[in-house]
Amino acid sequence: MKRFLAAPAVAMLLSLTAAHAEDLEFLLANESSEDLVEFNVSPASSDDWEENLLDGGYLAPGYEAGVVIADGLTTCVYDLRGGFADGTSVEDFGLNLCELGGYTFTD
Repeated sequence: MKRFLAAPAVAMLLSLTAAHAEDLEFLLANESSEDLVEFNVSPASSDDWEENLLDGGYLAPGYEAGVVIADGLTTCVYDLRGGFADGTSVEDFGLNLCELGGYTFTD
């Protein structure tokens, strides 16, 4: 079963900063044993997932990628969903991305 790990910046050596007033940037890491083939981020207030940010690409195990949430919103609280090549998925809700130092999927 895939799971996630959200940790402070010092422990994960990842950072989250505001690029513009409404845009969030953070590093997404895949420390699972499967390719991450889908990654969705939606405001916690939404009932629907936004589009797949990987859109035909993937994040291989052991790699990380920068993510920019440029939705024009001023909220910090988002829901995240990761889909893996083996068909499993992980969802996490109500994450304050302004306070987290990064997001890592693990086995």
